[in-house]
Amino acid sequence: MTDDNNAPRYNLRGLNLLGWRDKQHALNYLYAHGQLKYGTLVAINAEKMLTINDDTEVRALIEAAEYKYADGISVVRSVRRKYPQAQISRVAGADLWEALMARAGQEGTPVFLVGGKPHVLNETVSQLRQRWQVNVVGAQDGYFPPEARQALFERIRDSGAKIITVAMGSPRQEIFMRDCRKVFPDALYMGVGGTYDVFTGHVKRAPKAWQRLGLEWLYRLLSQPSRITRQLRLLRYLAWHYTGKL
Repeated sequence: MTDDNNAPRYNLRGLNLLGWRDKQHALNYLYAHGQLKYGTLVAINAEKMLTINDDTEVRALIEAAEYKYADGISVVRSVRRKYPQAQISRVAGADLWEALMARAGQEGTPVFLVGGKPHVLNETVSQLRQRWQVNVVGAQDGYFPPEARQALFERIRDSGAKIITVAMGSPRQEIFMRDCRKVFPDALYMGVGGTYDVFTGHVKRAPKAWQRLGLEWLYRLLSQPSRITRQLRLLRYLAWHYTGKL
């Protein structure tokens, strides 16, 4: 019998990744024994692995996060290649965030949302309350000046939120979470990138069939050909994968 309150960890290029079997395992792990974990959740894909390799500041930010998980299919395949017995699956950040919000609604866990465009953030708050009765205790769009950060950190602390999700893109969201935790450490922080846009329908995700086949990256490339430069960069990651440098 498996214990969903625990999860193995796997090492890829010095990063300790959580080995979640699926989204439900992730959720049970984060709410182990009915108690929400505190710390920082960071999604890891091939692009982020390359950035970590090239940027020491980003590497330090991500290494400091307690809960790093495989959000990209390439990373999952690399873990399986390096650890043939690994029972690990891709848990997409957008899916995990929705599951976490639904659970927060059930548990009455207070949530604070940061980031996104003002109208997208407002729609996100509204839909969370309607769908899952989420107790959203505060929200702040991503368009605030640097001098407003400290006041925002204090607002988050004073809200009593236990889950703070930050949609600013990487590494800005990781920097924000690191600094906010200095003011308010007793919460679970999650970097969510463009998740609010997907949740509210402003950005379309790949159909489920493409997701199951691990081809979400190709769908995005076909939808946005301008991403080709980013995709070509991933050839370096493939070289690591096939030459055993992970």
